[in-house]
Amino acid sequence: MVRMEIALFLVLGMVAFMYFTAEKKLSKLHKIFSVLLITVLVHLIFDGITIYTVNHLDVVPTLVNDIFHRCFVGTMAFVLFLFYKYIAILVEEETGKPRKLDPIARIFLVLSEIGVLILPIHYTQTSQGNYSDGSYAYVSYIGVAFYLLLCSGLLFGNWKKINPKKKFAIGVALIFEFTICVMQGFHHTWLISGMGITLMTLSFYLTLENPDIIRAELTEQKMSMLYLKSQVNPHFLYNTLDTIRIQAELNQDKKVAEFLMHLVDFFRISVKVDRQMVTLDDELDLLEAYMDLMCYRYPDLQYEYDIDPDFEGMQVPNFILQPLVENSLLHGLKNKGYRGKVVISVKKDPKGMEIAIQDNGSGFDKGKKELIDEMLKNYAKKTSKLEGNSIGLLNVQKRIKFLCGKDYGLWYTENENGGVTAHLALPLKEAGK
Repeated sequence: MVRMEIALFLVLGMVAFMYFTAEKKLSKLHKIFSVLLITVLVHLIFDGITIYTVNHLDVVPTLVNDIFHRCFVGTMAFVLFLFYKYIAILVEEETGKPRKLDPIARIFLVLSEIGVLILPIHYTQTSQGNYSDGSYAYVSYIGVAFYLLLCSGLLFGNWKKINPKKKFAIGVALIFEFTICVMQGFHHTWLISGMGITLMTLSFYLTLENPDIIRAELTEQKMSMLYLKSQVNPHFLYNTLDTIRIQAELNQDKKVAEFLMHLVDFFRISVKVDRQMVTLDDELDLLEAYMDLMCYRYPDLQYEYDIDPDFEGMQVPNFILQPLVENSLLHGLKNKGYRGKVVISVKKDPKGMEIAIQDNGSGFDKGKKELIDEMLKNYAKKTSKLEGNSIGLLNVQKRIKFLCGKDYGLWYTENENGGVTAHLALPLKEAGK
């Protein structure tokens, strides 16, 4: 059995090495999985040690046996709690429901650890092998059953709302652990609990946490960004060039040179940065170049900034504001003959900072806001029949979630005096940190 635990440790150790050396998304889910990996490795060490000590009761002092067994069962309780935590966060991201069971899970963990520390241990010797028993062991059995019950409730209680891939990962993990627990219950001397926990960990790693999957997602996001940058509305480009041509024909004016300068600035700024994250200041420079062009084409169009200088050095996803402002113009101010104003403001938010893009246009068409809200909420799901600007909004949402974490994102509100406001919740992260 010790050899099996060594093999499990080596396999999971290799998994941990690949996971921690690979490019990862920084999110609650991945932080929990990182802690889970380390805890499972520690648990497997104690598992291997106790398998040896419990089968050498004549050599190993009882106190040493007790210490290692309590560490083994204590880490098992913590591992099962982390599995619950991982699944709870995963389900929360899918459904948007708060984790109401967290306090109960934490209280049970504390009680379990106390029970493991103070309850008596009994060792049973058989011809097939020895194993630990007694009150302290019952705590572990109850703990495993309790957390498996919580996780099963989360899975089946939200069955229709969970992504099939994640549903599969959770289901396979629970089946592995349940099967091993039943086998261990019927054959106490098998000492295979470590196998169940290892298989649970591997099921999540291979389906959701695999570095290859993460790299594929990164590649997809990079391609999306490049596509977005290359797909500046062709009508905007054609109309702009046509405006230059007409103006040149009518009057050789300095304004033509000024207009050309704005156009050149826009292209220069839009292509100079190929990073996924840039400073807010750089992003605003690009937006200003774009708005200067639009204001030249439409003299009744106005824009203004309300930006705290302290935020200008903060990092934001590249090319994220221009699509939202363009959306305000095309779907809000266009219907008013581009007579109106766009206000871009940045303020502190409990989660970091909030960028607001407010217009006084015609607002949403009937039923449009509900469709956008649903699309942004279910950004991870494949949505068919999306139109041009909807694709742009979805791209913005996906990139925010991917680069900044699930707690951040895009949403819309309707203004009391007409028009709409796009809200971006982003973390406070300075460039170079």
